[in-house]
Amino acid sequence: MDLDSIAAMLRSFWTVWLMMLFTGILVYAMWPGNRGKFERAAQIPLKDDGQEF
Repeated sequence: MDLDSIAAMLRSFWTVWLMMLFTGILVYAMWPGNRGKFERAAQIPLKDDGQEF
């Protein structure tokens, strides 16, 4: 096993790892149970200082 084959193996490992990470983040963001939390967070810039939602 030379350095070039190790580098190719690690490059493919990182590609798979980042794809799994991206998929996990996407599933978390689209999960129906998180909808209310994201809607409340989206309203933060529109909120006045004394106003509660």
